[in-house]
Formats: sequence, structure tokens, C-alpha cells
Amino acid sequence: MDLVSVIIPYYKKRNFVKRAIISVLNQSYNNLEILLIFDDTNLNDFDFLKEIAKLDKRINLIKNNKRLGAGLSRNVGIEQSNGKYIAFLDADDTWSQDKLKDQIFFMKKNNYQISHTSYYITNEKNKIIGQRKARDLLSVNDVLKSCDIGLSTVIIEKNIILKNEIKFPELVTKEDFVFWLMLFRKNYKFYAYDKNLTNWTDSRNSLSSSTIQKLIDGYKVYNHYMNFNMIKSMYFLVCLSLNYLKKK
Repeated sequence: MDLVSVIIPYYKKRNFVKRAIISVLNQSYNNLEILLIFDDTNLNDFDFLKEIAKLDKRINLIKNNKRLGAGLSRNVGIEQSNGKYIAFLDADDTWSQDKLKDQIFFMKKNNYQISHTSYYITNEKNKIIGQRKARDLLSVNDVLKSCDIGLSTVIIEKNIILKNEIKFPELVTKEDFVFWLMLFRKNYKFYAYDKNLTNWTDSRNSLSSSTIQKLIDGYKVYNHYMNFNMIKSMYFLVCLSLNYLKKK
């Protein structure tokens, strides 16, 4: 049973983070480590996480020296991880009990190096309010106009990240989108396991809920990271925004 490194950045998610961590500790696949990256300035929350870390020796609490943001915090977790596989989980999301077992079996059976799954959308009271169906994404063109990859559903072989020196960028939002695009540009594919194994929390105070910030960062995705000109960047940003509204 290969070791899985679960990377969870923490920033102002006190009401959710214990639930997220418990969902990992309760996995039927138990050969795992949790890299909990503290990326806040509230030392009361750090003490709170230290108490949670005592729940299980598999929890490794890492404190950033300064605020880095979710993307750069995930880079810290990747650098300090020991697993063959990297699994991402946001601090306000949760996994079903067989998430790792089922998804890794699916990957091994088909010799896939990256996979993502379908997932439920829940409100802050953990009530299901929607869902997203995963589909195979085989080239960069499959995601340019609509990013349908739930970050907390992704499992990836760590050697892919290291070999290609791919890192999350310093963006407030859309940092995961850039990460996926860089993998597609290296000709990797995201294979879909169509089973709802994650609950994604639609949090009102989430960074991803800021429309203006999303538009700013969305433009940067295309203009800076994909090297598209201004007109092409604006075109894809409009497509991305319209497809997002269709899914609401």
C-alpha cells in the first residue's frame, strides 16, 4: 500500500478544518500522512491546530514564517511530503470514507498518473446543494474555457510534479487552474472517476467567492501564464465566466 500525502493549507477555516481532517483520518486507506500548512497570523488558531495535530501521529503541522497564500502553501507541503501520491484537500472540504481506496485502485488498475472525481457541492451547514460530474480531460483545450477539476478530488503521482518542476503560482484565486494547465502543457491527462467522493463547501467568505478577484486572476491565467495576447485572454476569460455562470 503506497503512502499518500494529503496536503491541506489552513487560513481562517476554524469552523471547518477539524471536520476535514477527521474525514482524512477516517479513510479506509490508512497509509497516509497529512501535511497541514498553517498560513495565518492568528496564533490562537495555531494553538487550535496543535491540539488537532495531537489526534494522530500521521498529522504533520507546518507553520509558514509569513502569509504565502494557498498555492504557495501547497508547494511547501509538496516539498516536505514523503508519499508516492499527492492528494489535495481544502480545509473546508471533506472526503467520503473510501475516497482514497477507490480512487487509487482506479488509478492503479488503469495505470493512470492523475485522476479527479465527481463531487457534491454543499453549503456551510453541510447540506448538498449541487454536484459536478467529472469527465476525462485529455488536452489543454478541454479546460481552457471551463475548468471542471475539483481541487479536493485530485490525486497525482508526486514524481510528475518533481520531474517537471511544476509549482502552484502566487495567485489569490485560480492558482489550481494554472497548476492543471501546466500539467496539460506537459501532455499529462486527467482521468475521471465518476463517483461523488468529495463534498466541496460553497463558503460565503471563501477567497474563491470574490468575483472581482476571480476576474483579475482569470485574466492573469491566460495573459501571463498561457502567454495569450490581450484580446485572446479577454475572449477566454469571457468564456470561462459564462461557463461558470451556466454551472451555478
